[in-house]
Amino acid sequence: MARIVMKFGGTSMAGIERIRNVAALVQREVNAGNEVAVVVSAMAGETDRLVNFCREASSLYDPAEYDVVVASGEQVTSGLLAITLQAMGVNARSWLGWQLPIRTTDRHASARIETIDTDKLIAAMQSGQVAVIPGFQGMTEESRITTLGRGGSDTSAVAVAAAVKADRCDIYTDVDGVYTTDPRIVPRARKLQKVTYEEMLELASVGAKVLQTRSVGLAMKEGVRIQVLSSFDAPTDNELPGTLIVGDDEIEDNEMERQRITGIALDRNEAKITLTDVPDKPGGVASIFGPLADSNINVDVIVQNIAHETGSTDVTFTVPGAELARAIDTLEKSKDTIGYAELKHDTKICKVSIVGVGMRSHPGVAAAMFQALADRGINIQAIATSEIKVSVLIQEEYAELAVRVLHTTYGLDAPESVEA
Repeated sequence: MARIVMKFGGTSMAGIERIRNVAALVQREVNAGNEVAVVVSAMAGETDRLVNFCREASSLYDPAEYDVVVASGEQVTSGLLAITLQAMGVNARSWLGWQLPIRTTDRHASARIETIDTDKLIAAMQSGQVAVIPGFQGMTEESRITTLGRGGSDTSAVAVAAAVKADRCDIYTDVDGVYTTDPRIVPRARKLQKVTYEEMLELASVGAKVLQTRSVGLAMKEGVRIQVLSSFDAPTDNELPGTLIVGDDEIEDNEMERQRITGIALDRNEAKITLTDVPDKPGGVASIFGPLADSNINVDVIVQNIAHETGSTDVTFTVPGAELARAIDTLEKSKDTIGYAELKHDTKICKVSIVGVGMRSHPGVAAAMFQALADRGINIQAIATSEIKVSVLIQEEYAELAVRVLHTTYGLDAPESVEA
């Protein structure tokens, strides 16, 4: 018998027929003798609909009331799944965020989970009852409803799994696992059996859409084993046909040594900003990124050029494409303080990244990336690295070509597949 948290995304919950399919997957685990808690998202598109209602009501809506509205999507699906399970003869009930409770910070629309009271929840699971929990929501110490930000249901599921000390957190999505890259770009991409937390965190942060970054970081911190599955593929009796996200200790050393690169990620949601002739002095760079941080604008790749003879330098960095207008406005308001000459921006770029723990033991991985792109005439505009990742900015028109070239360069193509 195992204790399992199952999480189902919006596509999996999109309508009663799909909810019945979800209920069948839950019933399968119950029949196997497992203790089960289920975390659900709102129906696909429902959160967007609710957000638009808030915007129509007032462009300056109260974030606390916004949370009341948008949290209702998950409340609906949790109740519907509980009803469906009961109709199938499964003992189930819904537990809203305030009923456990799930305590969060008071930062509405982007709260963070602080604690989860699990006494009643564990008791219910041990009695054989399936607990159906709406993801994405919690409550403050003042008993106000909060939401965790878009994609927050993944974080809810991992947090619940950590709190109840689950053996595994199964995250069901509309894909059947983590692939070496997007199969829509490279049909010969391979599904990975195991990926380390670090690799998944990097892949999620540089464009892979399978898991939400915060959920992976929390899983790594708490040691929660995550299985990524498709809710449209029935598991076999002996194994779950997805990808397991685990610590290094669960992946054999020879596996990591043999595989230099685990995956290739593409992020088209990048905009590049260059500030020219920034004074080259202590605090010069801080004067740029301080105002951006104050405006809650995330900055990714940063490149500072060699200083000019005039005592100035050019600084290039990227922001999410959706934040470009706000970033430009923020920088223009701070122009006198920063002291730059000109602000240039470019939205026709993308970020391509290679990720793999094998980089630690394989020299020349970055060089192979640069040479492969050069051989196809793809110019690199900026580079960012970590211990297990190399990211480059290139022109958007070369995005898919770069992914295909690098996928082949690092031997990730599945030999048994035939490219369409």
